[in-house]
Amino acid sequence: MTSQAEPSLSSTDLAQLRAFEVVARLLSFSRAAMHLGVTSSALSQTIGNLEKSLGIRLLNRTTRSVTLTLAGSHLLSRVHPALAELADAVALARHQRSQPAGIIRIQSFRVAVDQFITPMLASFHQAYPDIVLDVEIDDHVADFVADGFDAAIRVGEVIARDLVAVPLGPPLRQLAVASPAYIARRGAPMTPRDLATHACIGWRWPGKARPYRWEFERYGKALEVEVAGPFIANSRDLCVRAAAEGLGIAFAIEAVVEPYIAAGTLIPLLQSWSAPFPGFHLCFPAQRQMSPALRAFIDAIRAPASAG
Repeated sequence: MTSQAEPSLSSTDLAQLRAFEVVARLLSFSRAAMHLGVTSSALSQTIGNLEKSLGIRLLNRTTRSVTLTLAGSHLLSRVHPALAELADAVALARHQRSQPAGIIRIQSFRVAVDQFITPMLASFHQAYPDIVLDVEIDDHVADFVADGFDAAIRVGEVIARDLVAVPLGPPLRQLAVASPAYIARRGAPMTPRDLATHACIGWRWPGKARPYRWEFERYGKALEVEVAGPFIANSRDLCVRAAAEGLGIAFAIEAVVEPYIAAGTLIPLLQSWSAPFPGFHLCFPAQRQMSPALRAFIDAIRAPASAG
């Protein structure tokens, strides 16, 4: 009686399956290549080699889109949970280490980096020298989990419902601001609707075609205003600096404009219409087995908020 050999996977098999899982999940070779740290051509060759070894097409590829074949969908349904189990097993093994280690990838709005991450960098590295923080500053609200990040800092209004969200600070406000020279020249708006007759500095969410509509609220009544003016940018800091130069009225988070207001280079406008909204949160997917490194980062970044 002959014994049946147990199925085994080579390192090449695992690498190809991992590459397939990322492409199939993102449905984009360019995004998957960025996530895996390889070129799109190398990734395409890897997928081609996998399809050749299996003798079946897994992906339908055109110049504009990537879709799964039926066989590809079936393979993804088995590979994705299997790779997740492997990741959990590795995380559990690392959990046995006395000192957390590894790379933690964080995506954050720029203003939140300055407020929450920069002040903790030195002390966090001293406490956890084997953890590498890989921080990407991006004001674009995208699916950070699909992009391979472990956590992100977002304002409460744009956090997906299926994420765990840990508050990092108090509610925020947005303020309309202008320089004393602009107000002397054009006057100050009395209500948000008056902005239609003013030069407003537009801000555009990264990845969006149209500028952001300014949001106000008073006595429970919300109002959105579509503004126009001589300048549009996808950087809040640049918009605020343009306002400080007298170009027009800008609209930004209070923490960003506070130094300018304190220095007298900007004056707050329409404050009675600037209602608070949920502030910054650290958000991450619910996990059966969180890595010790991510747990250490979460505890460290929320410590000031807990103390306050």
